[in-house]
Amino acid sequence: MLEIQALTRQFGGLLAVNGLDLVVKEGEILSIIGPNGAGKTTLFNLIGGQIRPTAGRISFAGRDISGWPPHAVAKAGIARTFQSTSLFGELSVIENLLISCYCRTRVGLRGALLRSAGFKREERESHQRVRQMLEFVGLDGQEQRRASDLPTETQQRLAMALALATKPRLLLLDEPTAGMNDEEVQGLVGLIRRIRETGVTVGVIEHRMKVVMGISDRVVVLDHGVKIAEGSPVEVQENPEVIAAYLGTEGSD
Repeated sequence: MLEIQALTRQFGGLLAVNGLDLVVKEGEILSIIGPNGAGKTTLFNLIGGQIRPTAGRISFAGRDISGWPPHAVAKAGIARTFQSTSLFGELSVIENLLISCYCRTRVGLRGALLRSAGFKREERESHQRVRQMLEFVGLDGQEQRRASDLPTETQQRLAMALALATKPRLLLLDEPTAGMNDEEVQGLVGLIRRIRETGVTVGVIEHRMKVVMGISDRVVVLDHGVKIAEGSPVEVQENPEVIAAYLGTEGSD
């Protein structure tokens, strides 16, 4: 589904991502791990179009999307969440989700201003999809709550719902369990599994090794922008380079 070839991103004298080759297979959960500064979030920013690569190629579903802006990447079928949850804090839960649905609408400004039949049809479809998303992520009954008033775990569920509302084929989750207790983590892990069961491919940056080992089909390990290991959770866990670079220092949180 996603193929990355010799991807490089340089910030001045720092190579945040250095000649990275990576393949994401359709239908899998792929986890990206590594110590702080390994280039994990930079990789997601490159895929999502938040920053442009210095060199290399990103192909999605057979198309070269290298350097595409975020809105074009989203329309192509890639959605993501961020370490710091990116929500419209002053808007309600349902208003946040309706905004995300506009990514897939086809009626232009004229149709919206005139409230054409096509606009009304898409508006009905968007509300129906929002109701489905609320139920799917466990936020039904909280439609009118202001996003900024939600607790951390609920905000993360809303962020994932916003991403899913764009109808992605690939969903990228950046540290989805950050700041959560064990019970909240288990609930979110269950949601990630359900997302994959709907046919959405999932890429995860995650620092909790129990989560990584429990949900991943494959794990890729980065260190200083370079891939140092790739394989099943067991293979990666037993890799000496990984133990030295990450597992041995971070423990099994």
